[in-house]
Amino acid sequence: MKMLDLFSGIGGFHLGLEQAGFKFDWVGFSEIDKYAVQQYQKRFPEAQSLGSITDIQPERDLPNHIDILCGGFPCQAFSIAGKRKGFDDTRGTLFFEIARILRHFRDVGKPIPYFILENVKGLLNHEDGRTFATIYGVLADLGYTVECQLLNTRWFLPQNRERIYLVGHFRGESRPKVFPIEGKAKRINQIFIDESMYRMEGKLRKYNGYSPTLNTSQGGGHIPLVVVERGQYNSKGNIRNLTPTECERLQGFPDGWTEGQSDTQRYKQLGNAVSVPVVKAIGERLNQYL
Repeated sequence: MKMLDLFSGIGGFHLGLEQAGFKFDWVGFSEIDKYAVQQYQKRFPEAQSLGSITDIQPERDLPNHIDILCGGFPCQAFSIAGKRKGFDDTRGTLFFEIARILRHFRDVGKPIPYFILENVKGLLNHEDGRTFATIYGVLADLGYTVECQLLNTRWFLPQNRERIYLVGHFRGESRPKVFPIEGKAKRINQIFIDESMYRMEGKLRKYNGYSPTLNTSQGGGHIPLVVVERGQYNSKGNIRNLTPTECERLQGFPDGWTEGQSDTQRYKQLGNAVSVPVVKAIGERLNQYL
């Protein structure tokens, strides 16, 4: 299979789909963060770096067919934590670059059969739903039947992270029903904490009303806090910052996936990444039909 991984970050879509059983003989990825590009190439050395999505010319840079397209297109334009300028923000308009590539393959008679897209929960109600309706309408006009569901990482890992996922099937192709994916009733109630080897027991413990979560809203590197069972880490008691390894675990990446870079870059990359087990769950549903 051939995969086009747009806004690829450190490879969460690629890793999740591989864990779901997908086998790729070609992967092209598009990412502009040079540190994320380095990590992607380190983990997937056979993948081809395509640079910025705005520079991709399908007839020049891509194979004559693609089996699946994935992309967590920039969310800051739609995020509640940001200024929510939507399509008035240049990052918001990058969705139309995805549409441009889908349109090219449709027009040459080799439509991409499937896509998986991801964005923040705020996309659903941005501009009273008009933004999401525009995106849905563009994809439908390109010939796709689109499924969508709001999925939460806490169904798989001890992190509260709601994201909207869209799965598209080109009409005329087989149309697997991917959604709904049911939330797992049990909460993950135990996680080994890096370095200290302490555990969080029972329900997700909260500090100042927030469960552990990762985000890099407004370009910042918010480092989440964790309450541990015992030990004094600062003047407020048994509270400390999560380590990069713990953030890797909260996103479903193997330990050390982002090693070799500064902690600042590791936090940023993991905060921007998709949660690997969520992608795996979608991929397992989709893979039943491929």
